[in-house]
Amino acid sequence: MLLKLLFGLGLALAAAAALLLLLLIVGGILAGLLAPFLGAVPVSYNFRSLRVRWASTLVAILGIAGTVGVFVAMLSLAHGFHATLVASGSPGNALVMRAGSTSEMMGGITLDSIRIVQDKPGVAHTPAGAPLVTQEVVGVIPIPLIRTGTDTNVQVRGVSANVLQIRKFVQLAQGRMFTPGLDEVVVGKNALQTYRGLALGDTLHFGGVRWKVVGIFNAGGSAFDSEIWCDARILSQVLQRPPDIFQSATVHLTSPAAFQRFKDAITSDPRLNLEVEREVDYYANQSSTMTRLITVLGGLVALIMAVGAVFGALNTMMAAISERGREIATLRALGFSSWNVVLSFLFESLLIAFIAGLLGCLAVLPLNGWTTSTMNMQSFSNVAFAFQITFGLLSLGVAFALVMGVLGGLLPAVRAARRPVALALREL
Repeated sequence: MLLKLLFGLGLALAAAAALLLLLLIVGGILAGLLAPFLGAVPVSYNFRSLRVRWASTLVAILGIAGTVGVFVAMLSLAHGFHATLVASGSPGNALVMRAGSTSEMMGGITLDSIRIVQDKPGVAHTPAGAPLVTQEVVGVIPIPLIRTGTDTNVQVRGVSANVLQIRKFVQLAQGRMFTPGLDEVVVGKNALQTYRGLALGDTLHFGGVRWKVVGIFNAGGSAFDSEIWCDARILSQVLQRPPDIFQSATVHLTSPAAFQRFKDAITSDPRLNLEVEREVDYYANQSSTMTRLITVLGGLVALIMAVGAVFGALNTMMAAISERGREIATLRALGFSSWNVVLSFLFESLLIAFIAGLLGCLAVLPLNGWTTSTMNMQSFSNVAFAFQITFGLLSLGVAFALVMGVLGGLLPAVRAARRPVALALREL
């Protein structure tokens, strides 16, 4: 927890410094180019104005900052979920399922078909000549969450003994691999941290069998980290499924370029009714529904909050203009044009928005790397994943704040510029 917090603070300072430097560079360039032609109002005037009216300014900043925080948090949630599933695939692997299957849970491939698949061109082999193919059985079992104690669906995957040679990014972190033919399981690192009773040496009960946890594996932050792996044939018996039927087969190819040749050999074989997809493409498609849902819902929440934040900024700037009628008249009497006044007030609104955008980004940075979980609608199982806050998302959050600043400051700026000078001067 302390390391995550320190990392978040470090990233926050780096992002804030980079964005502030960018603003200073862009602002300096624009000021240098436009000042000779526009005779702009001094920027120090805007900073003094914000300091004098600090209460209303603070209200506007907090409103925009809260909106930006929600916006970035939801985008990082969707980004983390998508990245977790995409990381589950390898471009050098091909996934073979029954034609028409939308997911492994709906799949079905016979042992005879797998034997035919093993002999197709493009399939990699071990030095001993064994094909690198893992036939897999997939199911879900209820296991209580550590945080709440309530049951959730956890995906259990029956794999072949050679699975680590096929998914080379998966490494054993603790213990050992299960022994084929025995009631043993290995669990992903996220499953260990999310669900109860999965520590090394624990006994897991499901399907009327007592399974011993003999290993913990690290799948590089992919969806496999939320799974439990065991021997495919044992799991098939426990789930009372036919012994010669599997949900899918994952094939390690001689190279990523061999995929099309392998796929053509499968689809052109009249004995087979199978579909072939790159493993990485399959998991990318699996993430699309939930990613879209999170993004849309987050966008709606952020939009509703943005409307309130814009009205807050609008109210702040309109109140500032009503209080500064004499100042505006004085500026106009000194020779500053209506365009100068518009730019001055718009800059003030953008300054408020920029500060608010930075605060909103700083507020959500500690979430980076924080692990949460949700139901994957495609597999009906729980998937643990981490918030992923990138510099691109932070920049998007600041840009969103600046858009709110423009919307909240443009109308008051135009109103200030159109204020009759003579009428304002009579109030002096």
